Amino acid sequence: MGCFAEVVSFDEYNLAHECGYEDAQIIYNGPMKSKETFINAIIGGAIVNIETKREIQWLQELPKEQIINIGIRLNINISKVSPEDADAENDNSRFGFSDETEEFKNAINTILSMKNVHLSGLHIHRTAHSRSLKFYQNSILYACSVIRKYNLNLDYLDVGGGFFGIFPNKPTYQQYSDIFFHSLKTFGLETLRVIVEPGNALVASCFSFLSEVIDVKHVEPQLWFVTTDGSRNDIDPFFRKSGYMTEILSEQVNNTVTEQVVSGCTCLEYDRLFSLKEQPLLSVGDRILYKNVGAYTMCLTPMFIRYIPNIYVIDKNKHYLIRKKWTEKEFIQKSTY
Repeated sequence: MGCFAEVVSFDEYNLAHECGYEDAQIIYNGPMKSKETFINAIIGGAIVNIETKREIQWLQELPKEQIINIGIRLNINISKVSPEDADAENDNSRFGFSDETEEFKNAINTILSMKNVHLSGLHIHRTAHSRSLKFYQNSILYACSVIRKYNLNLDYLDVGGGFFGIFPNKPTYQQYSDIFFHSLKTFGLETLRVIVEPGNALVASCFSFLSEVIDVKHVEPQLWFVTTDGSRNDIDPFFRKSGYMTEILSEQVNNTVTEQVVSGCTCLEYDRLFSLKEQPLLSVGDRILYKNVGAYTMCLTPMFIRYIPNIYVIDKNKHYLIRKKWTEKEFIQKSTY
């Protein structure tokens, strides 16, 4: 649909090529670049944002007769850039070069000293849990102040991602883009190209995880445990969520019970997903649909006890199997045992 592939390692860079992307359709971020893919991506016309000091040294190995365009990531400490959005007293970041020390200055001076290298972009990807408009405004204003401080002549500003998607009473994409424009205009940089990385907001919402009830146990007078063939690993790999967007699919009409704890299929005692209070008792064969579980949720699902499940596409109310579940064959592939 015209979007680029944003990759953050040499493995993802190679995967993007395997999926049919050309270098000119790739944005290459992150610390896990290899020298070979770093050089190939730049020569091929990818947007490459420097994350580590070794990448600056690798620039020396690029062809001297070719003009090289490169971006660099600026460190964003939310506690200082946008204190109201900070999660801790010092909500700093391990990414990017800091302008609070000499590292950002030294990095760009080294880059600007190379006659065939043009510093063309600034990468400021940092996500606040608030995802507020004010956070992006403050981050962009800070980036603009750094651009002006060093008189940088840039082609783009990569603001990263972390946006709300389709949720009601939350900022819309239009509101985010408006705040980008007005923040840049404050510094006379409104014609600067803006790159966004809204992958999570876009692809989380198009995936759902379907599980089925395989057992129901009555363990206390007012408590039932419902075991499903899914797991909390599938929909909450960080085990941080307190609630999920769910839909109960049942044709049973059972009596209402006090509490049901919906649980997973693993051997972990804490594989408990959520509770149903004063709801009809679930039965074997009922299904639970978890919505908005693409993006990080999907890619971080471990192969613990149960391997990667089937993936289907729904098109015009028809289901198409597009990736078969892994079995023990795929699990041990390339292993020596």
